[in-house]
Amino acid sequence: MSVLADRLTPYEVTQADLDAVAARLVDDVATAAVAPKDSAAYDWWKVLFALYPNSRATHSKRPRERGVILTEIEALFAPDAQGYATWPCTFCGTPAAEVWTKSKLPMYDTNKALNTLPPGVAGWPICRGCRIAAWALPYGAWVTAGSATVLSCEHDAAEREFATRNVLRAKRIMQLGFGGLGAGARPEAVVLRALKSLGPDLRGAGSTLWSFKNDNQEPWLRVTRTRRAVPSFLATVAGNAEPRRGWRLLELALTRRDKSGQLVTSGSAEAARLLFEAEDGRSRSLLLQLHYLLDESGKPWSQRNRAALTRLAFIYAEEILGMNPDLKPVATVIADWIEHGSGAPRGRLAEYRNVALSDYKLGALLMQAHFRLTLDGRDVKAGPEDWRPLIQQRPRAWEQRMLLSATVLELLQERGVAVNEAPADPEDEARTELLVDLPILSGEDDEDNDLGAA
Repeated sequence: MSVLADRLTPYEVTQADLDAVAARLVDDVATAAVAPKDSAAYDWWKVLFALYPNSRATHSKRPRERGVILTEIEALFAPDAQGYATWPCTFCGTPAAEVWTKSKLPMYDTNKALNTLPPGVAGWPICRGCRIAAWALPYGAWVTAGSATVLSCEHDAAEREFATRNVLRAKRIMQLGFGGLGAGARPEAVVLRALKSLGPDLRGAGSTLWSFKNDNQEPWLRVTRTRRAVPSFLATVAGNAEPRRGWRLLELALTRRDKSGQLVTSGSAEAARLLFEAEDGRSRSLLLQLHYLLDESGKPWSQRNRAALTRLAFIYAEEILGMNPDLKPVATVIADWIEHGSGAPRGRLAEYRNVALSDYKLGALLMQAHFRLTLDGRDVKAGPEDWRPLIQQRPRAWEQRMLLSATVLELLQERGVAVNEAPADPEDEARTELLVDLPILSGEDDEDNDLGAA
């Protein structure tokens, strides 16, 4: 919270600091608890309900007089009474005389389990600092009306930056409600902003986002992570014009607006999300997204923009996946076959697109292309030994096939082989050029912009 802005570690927090934070918590919670449902302040109550659904502040039978609820909330964060027995705090080990049950803590079991404590046990001992921290959680988390997302990183500076920006966002929610925030923003964009702003100091640091909900229905937890190489990847992209341009083009392609021009999906937020991998494997791949963009037959990319997107894909493969394959010889075989085979090049390109990501089918097509070029007396740049890593069921073969596709399409465009269904629209290209040089405004905070704005 902003009252602790000058404290770099928990050890620097004083009793006066705790008093200030507790006072802020009491005021905000009480305001949300008595807010009318049609007010902006009520949206903060939704946040509290998602995290503390059985607390006195969110319960349907809570007092609606501010003075009454204020007194009850103050008691949650009051210093421990002196002269009573103490036990080690459940979370930090500090002696604590106060005990809490799950109704006062965030993210506990579903209501199918009425009590998670042994019979006769009044609650978990929790010190004042941890009681305050438990309710300060939504300030430093990325919150929605039904969930919260927190960050853990090996570098405290990234966690601090993430929390600082979320505190500002929490203030907006309390003042304006969720309707006062921009559309399409995501916590991943906040993390990337932190990683980028902190620069080389974070190289080799992995980040994990923990997204959870507890609304008395079925609690869930979703975990997504970045690889340790992401900070290096971000630095490489931000420091080089071509991949930086590719990132901007990716954001533009992922941006969605409604018929009136209002932002529906933030391209910068969606691009950031592609750098996070879900623990359960249910996440989109940045490489696959680039493959779809480059392979989109209805999108006639200019040669410069195609090269930028292709370069971004190869940098991602090298920095994040540890791949640096030489695919030019195999791509040349396919490009030669598309350009010089019998029939229209567009038809052969369509045939290649249909098999590009299949190991077996791609191998059959490569063999066909090899024989055709040999029979025509053309120089064949690669043979079975060169394409073997692409068509076997082995780690990173799938990713190599996507990179191969990008290389093939780039070669065809460099040669001027006509394979697009429609020529590029000059006005569309001019509009793209203009947008590439401008930040994508999320509608909430232009600090959530992309790498290209750096």
